Amino acid sequence: MLVGIPLEQSNSTVKPKDCANEMSDYLVAVAQERCKPSFARVFNYFAPRLRSYALKQMGNEALAMELVQDTMSNVWQKAHLFNAEKGSPSTWIFTIARNIRFDMLRKLQNRKEDVCSDDLWPVLCEQTADVNEAPLDEQVTLEQIGHLFEALPKKQKAVIEAIYIDGKSQQEVADELSIPLGTVKSRTRLALQRLKVMLSDDD
Repeated sequence: MLVGIPLEQSNSTVKPKDCANEMSDYLVAVAQERCKPSFARVFNYFAPRLRSYALKQMGNEALAMELVQDTMSNVWQKAHLFNAEKGSPSTWIFTIARNIRFDMLRKLQNRKEDVCSDDLWPVLCEQTADVNEAPLDEQVTLEQIGHLFEALPKKQKAVIEAIYIDGKSQQEVADELSIPLGTVKSRTRLALQRLKVMLSDDD
């Protein structure tokens, strides 16, 4: 994490071309000499601009500042990859920011999907018969799902494998994975439903 560098507005009287050349020189100094004063100049110029971009894209101050910090950390670590002949410092840095933004949004989406599948479904699963009470072949058989098993999400696959292949109880799986019993039940139910859908599609 970057600390001790103030988030300041840069001098707006500097001409764009002169500023680009100046920032290029600073990036070269960072790359070749690990020059902290040069990096501070780059940070103070780009951080406010990155923050404005991040706030518009993320809509959240904390996420925006995380994007700024991650972007500038990458600039420090990868300054040697900057090539002034291929683009301006601004283009290079904002490309880094966009890539980090995509990664952040993907992680947020995955987290959202985990909440839907793992936290909202247990209530429904508690109201249904315990899946452990019904052998797998009443729903689908191992022979049938052999070629579909790998298509399951990683978390669901781990639970199904532990219960139906390793012969563990749902409580044992919950203890082993350090997750609530309801979560094990929801992942099991979702996995079986997904397998049944895939089997139907195969017919």
